[in-house]
Amino acid sequence: MDHFYIIQLNRWKRLSVIVVFALFAALFLWLERNGTLSIISNETAHVALSKGNPDQEAIALTFNISWGEARVHDILDQLEAHDVQATFFVSGEWAERHPDIVEKISDGTHELGMLGYRYKSYLDMEKEQIQKDLRYAREIFRKLGHEEMTLLRPPNGEFDEDILKLTKQMNYEVIHWNVNPNDWKNPGTDAIVDKVMTETDNGDIILLHASDSVKQTAKALETILPDLKNKGFTFVPISEMLNQAHAESEIVE
Repeated sequence: MDHFYIIQLNRWKRLSVIVVFALFAALFLWLERNGTLSIISNETAHVALSKGNPDQEAIALTFNISWGEARVHDILDQLEAHDVQATFFVSGEWAERHPDIVEKISDGTHELGMLGYRYKSYLDMEKEQIQKDLRYAREIFRKLGHEEMTLLRPPNGEFDEDILKLTKQMNYEVIHWNVNPNDWKNPGTDAIVDKVMTETDNGDIILLHASDSVKQTAKALETILPDLKNKGFTFVPISEMLNQAHAESEIVE
């Protein structure tokens, strides 16, 4: 005969369980609201930055480039016109083909990060393949005069706990984002502007693109850059946002 065991809690035990669950739920919501939730890993050393300090009006504008050279110059012109510093994440393969543009980006006081060497998802690679890709990318940037490349945005923004652990061992800081207007889909200049202006808040990291697929981003920046400044936001490079997070011992999702 099968036996079924039914556990019956008395009133006080049921209340205790409810209180414990309520506390966990409240803690989760507080962490999420304040940008201090660790991402994916149980170890606080293995994290990705997708938001800075929510108590400061500093935001980071980031661009991904993996192919083409037609759009990036107009975007750089807009950043210069509005005196805005951004962080550019570029693939090693692209940098190798366009060293003059890489120099133009860095000479314009913008910050450089990498997308690995080939723009291919690390989730589709074995550990050894990822290591090889990152080592080769680092060597390419060294040859271009950029010795200290520590900022990494995994291709497609795709990663898991193992990738975070591996990149940490290789001394990379993984950078994600939390405002994404999907400008590479060319949804319309107004749509890009509206998405950024309505969603950007203190400490946010904005994802835009400067590859040849984007046809409306430079035009959108004509409105986005001055309007964000008028809202009181200050543009900072990702490295400064990281320093703020480390200084306050925050783990940021």
